[in-house]
Amino acid sequence: QVQLVESGGGAVQAGGTLRLSCAASGSSFSINSMDWYRQAPGKQRELVATSTSGGSTYYAGSVKGRFTISRDNAKNTVYLQMNSLKPEDTAVYYCSAFITSMGLSRPYWGKGTQVTVSS
Repeated sequence: QVQLVESGGGAVQAGGTLRLSCAASGSSFSINSMDWYRQAPGKQRELVATSTSGGSTYYAGSVKGRFTISRDNAKNTVYLQMNSLKPEDTAVYYCSAFITSMGLSRPYWGKGTQVTVSS
């Protein structure tokens, strides 16, 4: 069974930085894309950033230039470096990865980590 575990969330003031990590664990799996989503209270979950297996990245317009997604394939880990944080970045951040395991391919989700940015 594959699991994704996020870490690195917390509370910071506006303008601060945080680095989120998400590690995939399990046996006999391969990872395609790895993504970060976020969900603020009362809002729908939204895609923040994507890292494909080919090395391409995508960012939501609201975070472009401030957030950077990267991955360490040897560690099955994806990171989200968040700079110049704003109060509107406050949300639960979720890691997602499209994984092939035991012949089946599907998205897996972590349980989320809270990010709170105060003004």
